[in-house]
Amino acid sequence: MNYQNSYHLAWQYLIFLPIILSGLWSCDGGSHEVDLGYTAQRTAVFDSAAIVSAHPLASEAGLQIMRQGGNAVDAAIAVQFALAVVYPRAGNIGGGGFMVIRTAEGQTAALDYRERAPAAAHKDMYLDSLGNVIEGLSTRGHLAVGVPGTVAGMWEAFTKFGQLESWEMLLEPAISLAQNGFRISATEAARLNRYHDDFVELNTQPNVFTRKKTWKEGDLLVQPQLAATLRAIQQQGPKGFYQGKVAELIVAEMKRGGGLITLEDLRNYTASWRTPIEGRYKNYRIISMPPPSSGGIVLLQMLQMVAPYPIKEWGFHALPTVHLMVEVERRAYADRAAYLGDPDYYPVPIAQLLDPDYLKAKMSDFDPQRATPSTALQALSTQPLPEHFETTHTSVVDPQGNAASVTTTLNSNYGCKIVVGGAGFFLNNEMDDFSAKPGVPNQFGLVGAEANAIAPGKRMLSSMTPTIVEHDNSLRYVLGAPGGSTIITAVFQVLLNQMEFGMSLDSAVQAPRFHHQFLPDVIMYERNAWDSTFIAQLHAMGHQTKEVDRMAVIKAIARLPNGKLVAAGDHRNPDDDVAGW
Repeated sequence: MNYQNSYHLAWQYLIFLPIILSGLWSCDGGSHEVDLGYTAQRTAVFDSAAIVSAHPLASEAGLQIMRQGGNAVDAAIAVQFALAVVYPRAGNIGGGGFMVIRTAEGQTAALDYRERAPAAAHKDMYLDSLGNVIEGLSTRGHLAVGVPGTVAGMWEAFTKFGQLESWEMLLEPAISLAQNGFRISATEAARLNRYHDDFVELNTQPNVFTRKKTWKEGDLLVQPQLAATLRAIQQQGPKGFYQGKVAELIVAEMKRGGGLITLEDLRNYTASWRTPIEGRYKNYRIISMPPPSSGGIVLLQMLQMVAPYPIKEWGFHALPTVHLMVEVERRAYADRAAYLGDPDYYPVPIAQLLDPDYLKAKMSDFDPQRATPSTALQALSTQPLPEHFETTHTSVVDPQGNAASVTTTLNSNYGCKIVVGGAGFFLNNEMDDFSAKPGVPNQFGLVGAEANAIAPGKRMLSSMTPTIVEHDNSLRYVLGAPGGSTIITAVFQVLLNQMEFGMSLDSAVQAPRFHHQFLPDVIMYERNAWDSTFIAQLHAMGHQTKEVDRMAVIKAIARLPNGKLVAAGDHRNPDDDVAGW
């Protein structure tokens, strides 16, 4: 009891520190650097343990749990709940995700806590009387919400792999952050301002996000309703979310806005343990997430298709290297569109998709000099790809050598933009990740087939790619990313940057990236990645290109040959933070 009280007091001090510091700020409107009480560290080398997350306060939550005797899974759980408070655009209890685990002894596991379609959902729920997709119905508002899985997933991870005896300790950092408040960063203030009108338009009750019209860096965000919800989860486990008062508040919110989730949907939700997708790339063993994530299969397909070619000799972002990788990405994403979905509802042909002869055949029409039109692979509808997408990822390695790679999401920024009245948390808009109509793209431009059609209780396909890599039977990398459809290609490229091009981890993460997803038939590339001459050469080969601001945001840990851990956040998110010792 004394131990837990001292832990709680330590967190009270941490939360109140930025408030105390705020008294030192002047209010005369002069030019000052705002002291938030925390700072983000993008990369560092640690001796024993490391965390990379989307926010410094979340990283600190996980770090404190490990210092109190928790393992990587315990720390990852604490980070996830803390992110629901300090990173509301993507951190969540109203969404879902995936976790890939590797124990120090080499045991691996994959946890699926992806959202599920409500029992009242049906295949044509987003179509009008003429069979056309109704714009915005699967992305904004109550009808876009899938049954949340995060709380059930965190409980499953804790009961099977957690090292601490106290579930309650894992929630305490998040509760303190919600109850006492924290100073928001400039990027979070900008996001809240950007979506203010959506919050006002779509929410049925006032909440902390609609009561303030303009946020600024350093504003104190206090979330008492969320604190109460987290306390219910702390005291009752998943029953505190899927039953009782919180469940009733969710259902009441659904009824006010025309959503589908019922008390029965919540009671029936379960997270699922699945067999990880595993394969080899030369001397590396890749451990990633199976369906309903497309990440593991598509990643392994791309790695295996590129393996026969001497890209190390060609060089990083050399014309033949980029051309090959684009053609590999194109072919893997074509399979994603055609064959991948929830394996509980559709027989995903995993063995065939990863069969070496099948992948060799897929590359049989590869032309080193010319682009392969995507229409030659499969003809489906297309539209331009949006550039904004929000998920979040956490990578953890503990002093014993256990590793957890966790990707969680609300889908869009702040999900469907709805805060559960009286409960204080955002709900997802993951129903958009289904194929509302075969061949019609979702908000990320991704197309799908019957394998990913809507059905009651079904989990929607995802691009999340939490991944762990071994080299010579030892832990080497833990990584993943937010970034919608660009997640898989980002993980693919960061791994090749390390394994083939010999970059340091930080350089591999920060290096400019490109992306092709079969449809639309265009190479997205980050600003300043290539010069005009290089782009002209790609066009001469038959490729189309489109410049974008940024893509997926990698969070990675690598174990060095000397046993130390190097952790790297991504400059694409200023709040990315590494922590450890």
